[in-house]
Amino acid sequence: MGIKNIVKTTAVTIGAKTALKLMSSISEEKWMRLTSPIVTRQSMPEAAIMLDLMLRRLHQVFPTLSKSFKEKFVQNFIVKPFTIYGPRRRAYFAETGEHPPSLVVISPTMKCNLNCYGCYAGDYRKAEDLDIKTVNRVLNEAKDIGIFFFVISGGEPNVWPHLIEMLETHSDAMFQIYTNGTMIDDKRADEFARLGNAIPCISVEGFEKETDERRGRGAFRKISDAMDRLRERGVIFGFSATATRENNEFIVSDEFIDYYVDKGIFLGWYFNYIPIGKEPNLELMPTPEQRDYRRKRIIEIRDKKKVVVADFWNDGILTDGCLAGGYEYLHIISNGDVEPCVFCHFAADNIKEKSLREVLQSDFFKAFKRRRPYNENLLLPCTIIDNPQILREVVAEAGAHPTHPGSDSIITTLAPEIDEYARTYGEVANRAWREEYENRVYKGHMSFVDALMSGALYRKRRKPLVRLRGRLREEVRVGA
Repeated sequence: MGIKNIVKTTAVTIGAKTALKLMSSISEEKWMRLTSPIVTRQSMPEAAIMLDLMLRRLHQVFPTLSKSFKEKFVQNFIVKPFTIYGPRRRAYFAETGEHPPSLVVISPTMKCNLNCYGCYAGDYRKAEDLDIKTVNRVLNEAKDIGIFFFVISGGEPNVWPHLIEMLETHSDAMFQIYTNGTMIDDKRADEFARLGNAIPCISVEGFEKETDERRGRGAFRKISDAMDRLRERGVIFGFSATATRENNEFIVSDEFIDYYVDKGIFLGWYFNYIPIGKEPNLELMPTPEQRDYRRKRIIEIRDKKKVVVADFWNDGILTDGCLAGGYEYLHIISNGDVEPCVFCHFAADNIKEKSLREVLQSDFFKAFKRRRPYNENLLLPCTIIDNPQILREVVAEAGAHPTHPGSDSIITTLAPEIDEYARTYGEVANRAWREEYENRVYKGHMSFVDALMSGALYRKRRKPLVRLRGRLREEVRVGA
């Protein structure tokens, strides 16, 4: 081991012990003073407020977490970004002129123990899984360029036989696992608590009636029991909710949020139903008005409930638009094809044939990056349903292929309906942009990961956002 590696290892060890002691003993006020430099490095007011909320929630739940999770979280999210991953990210930027993505999503299997209608992954081939050797190579290549956060999806990740082995092998990284929760028994919950580097996010549709209607009788009880097991063992976990025309209002209601907060969730992810996968149905998509209602409610939930929630279609303000195409993330599926997004089922490259670096510099991903931002209105981030012409252009330009039978329907047979949706939601979103955001111009966006490790401080005022939130709360209350 060279002197440089010895210094880094020593710095990580000392830093982790110091940070762990601080987080376990200091008051919230002192904790927020210590972490304020991280918050102020965010390039957007909303991102700064979101990060501030996450850090406060983390301080609140930290005493309840397992010893292993505390140690891994501090090492992998607080210390190593500065001592190890930061230099690697800067080296990649110096080499390519681009920041590496903040995360990589891997779906090592498309097999699942459930059979839910409307599943976005329902039409992928189930026969082939990613082998552990390929997954380990991808994770190592990602860590080499400074990526230390990974999302495992599917299919059902707990069906994949190598999940625990992967978490053990890559204890120097953090993983978020999207799961239906029904396979998290006592043994699996014990393993998550012991390893400390996995954050399960459990899919829910609502309560028992809504969940069992889609996932099968008894699914909600299994999910509820899984959450209890994770909470009791000190594992951070969250929920994942897909908004449809039927449940859009309910999953952002006080009743829904309060229930899952009481269950112990730390964070919640919202996804807009997209007509892809198993039996795509445009009638399941929330209407433009429903989507806008959900957008306002999520801002209000973060403000009133102090819960970390985010919406992949409505929080473009937090991320400077779309994350996909290797800009902030990419998706590797079970046969090795590399998609720009979990919901964008096209690929031009396969990870079994190319390195991660080569994929990130591929013509397909460059075509996405070259067109960013897709829309000056950050409330219209998506290439699939908000700016559909972009997806069609990029797929044609790069010669990308559908990753399962029928996935090209989003740009062929369904194109007229998607265009109409983009037009009608565009009217709603453009009005909201003019009224709420137009005079607040964002420049120089930097992801959380790179802002975390940069020296550039952000000094914009937050008062306009406070006023905006007050107006949004009033509009939601009166049903505007």
